[in-house]
Amino acid sequence: MLLLTLLRIGWGEIVVIALIVLLLFGAKKIPELMKSLGKGAKSFKDGMNGTDELNDLNERREAEKSAKE
Repeated sequence: MLLLTLLRIGWGEIVVIALIVLLLFGAKKIPELMKSLGKGAKSFKDGMNGTDELNDLNERREAEKSAKE
């Protein structure tokens, strides 16, 4: 229950966190930071779903082999 109480973030806290991030990274670095966070989240989601590029590549190769036969 204590953890749930600690995770409640209001608008004031969000604004303070955003200002701290802006001061630490600067306005030019924030889009780059968000892009890398998005890529990381997508990679994590794909990993949780069990899909990755090597499996997809192997499936495509097997499909091409079966299409040739």
